[in-house]
Amino acid sequence: MHRVGSAGSNGGSVRTRKEKKLTYVLNDANDTKHCAGINCLDVLKSSVSSDQSYLFTGSRDGTLKRWQFDEDATFCSATFESHVDWVNDAALAGESTLVSCSSDTTVKTWDGLSDGVCTRTFRQHSDYVTCLAVAAKNSNFVASGGLGGEVFIWDIEAALSPVTKPNDTMEDSSSNGANGPGNSVPITSLRTVGSSNNISVQSSPSHGYTPTIAKGHKESVYALAMNDTGTMLVSGGTEKVLRVWDPRTGSKSMKLRGHTDNVRVLLLDPTGRFCLSGSSDSMIRLWDLGQQRCLHTYAVHTDSVWALACSPSFSHVYSGGRDQCLYLTDLATRESVLLCTKEHPVQQLALQDDSIWVATTDSSVERWPAEVQSPQKIFQRGGSFLAGNLSFNRARVSLEGLNPPPAYKEPSITVPGTHPIVQHEILNNKRQILTKDAAGSVKLWDITRGVVVEEYGKISFEEKKDELFEMVSIPSWFTVDTRLGCLSVHLETPQCFSAEMYSADLKVSGRPEDDKINLARETLKGLLGHWLAKKKHKPKPQVLPSGDSLSVKDTKKNLIASKSEDSSAANDPVYPPFEFPSVSPPSIITEGSQGGPWRKKITEFTGTEDEKDFPLWCLDAVLNNRLPPRDNAKLSFFLHPCEGSNVQVVTLGKLSAPRILRVHKVTNYVVEKMVLDNPLDSLAIDGASVSGGPQPLFAGNGLLQPGSKPWQKLRPSIEILCNNQVLSPDMSLATVRAYIWKKPEDLILNYRVAIAR
Repeated sequence: MHRVGSAGSNGGSVRTRKEKKLTYVLNDANDTKHCAGINCLDVLKSSVSSDQSYLFTGSRDGTLKRWQFDEDATFCSATFESHVDWVNDAALAGESTLVSCSSDTTVKTWDGLSDGVCTRTFRQHSDYVTCLAVAAKNSNFVASGGLGGEVFIWDIEAALSPVTKPNDTMEDSSSNGANGPGNSVPITSLRTVGSSNNISVQSSPSHGYTPTIAKGHKESVYALAMNDTGTMLVSGGTEKVLRVWDPRTGSKSMKLRGHTDNVRVLLLDPTGRFCLSGSSDSMIRLWDLGQQRCLHTYAVHTDSVWALACSPSFSHVYSGGRDQCLYLTDLATRESVLLCTKEHPVQQLALQDDSIWVATTDSSVERWPAEVQSPQKIFQRGGSFLAGNLSFNRARVSLEGLNPPPAYKEPSITVPGTHPIVQHEILNNKRQILTKDAAGSVKLWDITRGVVVEEYGKISFEEKKDELFEMVSIPSWFTVDTRLGCLSVHLETPQCFSAEMYSADLKVSGRPEDDKINLARETLKGLLGHWLAKKKHKPKPQVLPSGDSLSVKDTKKNLIASKSEDSSAANDPVYPPFEFPSVSPPSIITEGSQGGPWRKKITEFTGTEDEKDFPLWCLDAVLNNRLPPRDNAKLSFFLHPCEGSNVQVVTLGKLSAPRILRVHKVTNYVVEKMVLDNPLDSLAIDGASVSGGPQPLFAGNGLLQPGSKPWQKLRPSIEILCNNQVLSPDMSLATVRAYIWKKPEDLILNYRVAIAR
């Protein structure tokens, strides 16, 4: 395998920046379900049919999904995949524009009625983006807030308007080369509000849309709310206060104190006069923004309040949170009733007709009866209690077991998800991972093919892990996490290229048994195989970015390069152990030299993606078979005869061999050295003298063949030992060092000759 130094393309200079990594996310058999907690919900009523509605969900698995309703059933009609981390909030703006924000620090817009088309990506935030707010009657106004303390106000219509860019101006979009052509978005400058609340415009080389920033938060922002007309914005977070802004200018109008812990959720009434807030102090507060004071506090929950939804008249509030309960409270009479209890904390609520959708840290979503139009009907059933002013009163009631029974026992509709992976173990063969999900189901994954190879059901994870143990040592060439609820496999250069196996061990036909196969390179070939196949059939562009035409000479160069690349790809097939499925294929998350991180299913590549969207080291490995220098690719060892043996010394000094070299290769080396360097008229085998002539001895490579030359006929049977333990011929040197030698010093192997039995 050809290897080049890391300085190959940069004139011998040392790389000073960290290379971008490539991650691939493995999907289970059913890709129409979320596989992690649901962070956000929103409902869209169809403008075509009054009976048709859509539910949008955003998940910690990094995707959004659109659900349609068929009588009392739901089905997933689209998956929106572009975020590379948790989706924290989503809101509908305009007729069908879906806006989402994520822990990947981006805000994205989508065509909500498409098959998952991301139209723009905005990267103004410096940290996780946690929340959004939309003006119901002026839904072009959208606000976003995050852990960086910034609050941006966007005019979506202006932000989505086409922008003419000058040459060489970098643009950013989730639909850059990696996600489809023609959807580029300029990096916009920011209008900042200084301490005097006057807006200043920062100079920027781009001529794109510039959002307004409401500047004043010193800490993280967790919650936003906007009135119907978009003339008032309220924000809250870790500062425990509510800040009120004019979203049209970004100027701050007031600050309200009262909560004793983080403000987690906010609601404004349509007029913008009244505001509801929920906090980690377990309290719900009703504020009169006109009087700039708190009117009432409601001690309904026994833990953090994370979700609020109000009746159309703003007379009743639905609330949920960390205590896994959903309550309905009359804001005027302070009367509360427990609607239902959940098995997981409630993350967000969304009203639809007379029902309420409930999202939790579980991957499923449920719709419960709520009597949204006439909430009093629920109170008429009894079981209500009076919400006090002090939170410890509710906590005491809960501890004493005096909570009333819930009004509803079962949801009317459940949209199931798949259980997230909660435990995983990389097996010693460094190709398989054992996982356990939240329901206790244990599975075995092959990460070089992206498939589940065995489902064990609900068994002991630890016992199965011990059962699958193999005494084999292969370098760690990837890392794994389950942050998205599924397996995310991370490849980073040069570490990922440290693992090799022989083609015979991988059962790769058509290659010599001794051929070494680099696991990372072949995995990358499998992941990018669809892109390469599509790319091969795409004509090379004949126009420069500036609009100038290529010269005849340049055109010929392109054609030659194209043929060379196509030929290389065609002659280097993807081997079966590295073929990824076309059903529920993995998604790639990576970042090139332009734009930002992106995510896309491997089967959705069109071949039009720019090579600059991929890390250079990936393409170098796949297209050019150039791998960076690897550390510890070889292993040093000494080869000595066993103590007390009369066998001659076959070698002196330190030897070096690939880590994956099998013990039987060492055996062959010893045999060849002994046979070729020594006349076989009299060969000492562990003190015994054996005369010349054909002997029924086994060699490391099988029986002797009649008619062979004398030195071919007599091949002694060799045993290789380490620490006085006879080694299996199939062991690699790395395995011997890790499990038998167990010392930091160079490995010492011993050999002895024994008469075959």
